[in-house]
Amino acid sequence: MQYNFITENFLLENKHSQRLYHDVAKNMPIIDYHCHLPVDEIASNRKFENISRVWLNGDHYKWRAMRTLGVPEEYITGAKPDWEKFLSWAKTVPHTLRNPLFHWTHMELKNPFGITDTLLDESSAKHVWDICNGQLAQDDFSTQGLIKKFNVSAICTTDDPVDNLEHHRAIKGQRIGTVVLPAFRPDKGMMIETAYIFRPWFEKLQALTPFEISSYEFYISALRLRHDFFHANGCRVSDHGIETAYSEAYTHAELESIFQKVLLHKDLTPHEILQFKSALMYEFGVMDYEKGWVQQLHLGAQRNNNSRMFRTLGPDTGFDSIGDYSIAAPLAKYLDALDTDNKLAKTILYNLNPRDNELMATMIGNFQDGTVPGKLQYGSGWWFLDQLDGMQKQMNALSVLGLLSQFVGMLTDSRSFLSYPRHDYFRRLLCNIIGTEIEKGLIPDADELVHPLIENICFKNANRYFGLNLPE
Repeated sequence: MQYNFITENFLLENKHSQRLYHDVAKNMPIIDYHCHLPVDEIASNRKFENISRVWLNGDHYKWRAMRTLGVPEEYITGAKPDWEKFLSWAKTVPHTLRNPLFHWTHMELKNPFGITDTLLDESSAKHVWDICNGQLAQDDFSTQGLIKKFNVSAICTTDDPVDNLEHHRAIKGQRIGTVVLPAFRPDKGMMIETAYIFRPWFEKLQALTPFEISSYEFYISALRLRHDFFHANGCRVSDHGIETAYSEAYTHAELESIFQKVLLHKDLTPHEILQFKSALMYEFGVMDYEKGWVQQLHLGAQRNNNSRMFRTLGPDTGFDSIGDYSIAAPLAKYLDALDTDNKLAKTILYNLNPRDNELMATMIGNFQDGTVPGKLQYGSGWWFLDQLDGMQKQMNALSVLGLLSQFVGMLTDSRSFLSYPRHDYFRRLLCNIIGTEIEKGLIPDADELVHPLIENICFKNANRYFGLNLPE
């Protein structure tokens, strides 16, 4: 289908929005401070065999849409040839109108592939397949080439504490022009209620530890050694994917008893599990504070809802959803415990349930202490909320209840090297929000006032907040 859809002024509804985007936001470097890019593929500078491999593998957004349309699983995660999987996706795209996938798909075809006059559908699939595959064969469409094309200055991947970070060290030695740093994600170390995950993970931790992890105190010491190791390898940010904040009261004796039960594979009560997770989250927060890291709390996902498909495909395959967990009271208690001990690190809070937007926007104001601009951040629209409506509501809540000017901006939260147009999506929306309010007379038409706002949100705030010291 021939159609010029993603134009230069896509989403930019007036002259002010257009000027802000084209003069200020468009060409600013990207800091992707939270993503799930496979770091081994960056280190090896992988070249993708075809568009299906880089575009569909691991993308559970697309998988959910295809399943909803009735596409059989063998064409999604199964063994069908790459072309047949791509064709199935092409047939799905026309049915994604008003879903962000329709925008993302055509933005990614435009950048980096330069396809601007074609909407993807069954009839155009072979044409798009051939164009994309021809470019993917070129050296500048490797993983490192794509990162360069998208003007990405820094990337923080998501890494388990037992990872040896060999790929990060390899990238550092290659001097690729983009800073690629690990992020400390210790979720498995808290999953004592899920033995088939925790036990093999614990064995890996033990193998990396120069003493026997025979007590809770030694367990924390072992985790601290891994935290030290990550810091020595450039890590400056932690990340926690948890249902809600954990803030149950506990004593050292109770934690020791719980840990001994874990070692002996004994059953735990729900209260004991919460106590253990609460203690670990506090300890992780202290470690982050002591090293000057940023801690990120991704709250509210209800994961692996489809037990049949979880048994078949495993986690992170498109069967997660928004949860309705209680957030405010435990989160306030957790942050207050760290703040009371003067151990509260720079913190970014993300919600997955949109009902919690204003909750989060006001929660961060409780613990700002004047030491760091925007020390507590209300994070960008995440997962199901990183689309136009979700991002706009997040920025509106932050604007009216906090300071939008201190916001560290967008991230991809993606496993795909083609997802960087999401930063462009965000920037266009940001410029349209500000430009529209200039048009309405709600914001002065003053470049010296609004240009720094756009620059800071797109790049400079994150550069300073994460201590990256990149050229501005």
